[in-house]
Amino acid sequence: MTVIDVFVFILAILMIVVVLLQGSKDNIEDAFSGNKSDLFKNQKSRGLEAVLQKATWVIAILFIAFAIIARVI
Repeated sequence: MTVIDVFVFILAILMIVVVLLQGSKDNIEDAFSGNKSDLFKNQKSRGLEAVLQKATWVIAILFIAFAIIARVI
C-alpha cells in the first residue's frame, strides 16, 4: 500500500462523513403523497450547508484525481 492509496482511503472516509453531515432537501412524505416536490428547484444553500456542499465538491475532485494517479502509478 503506497502513500497515494492511503490518501485515497482518507479522502473516501472524509467524503462519506461530509455527505452524511448534509441535511436532506426533500421530505420523504412528498415522494409518496404525490405533492409537488422542490427537490430539483434551484435553491441556494447558506451557512453550514454551503460549506459542506463546497467541501464535498473539493473532496470528490481530489478523490478522483488521487484514484487516477494511484491507478497510473
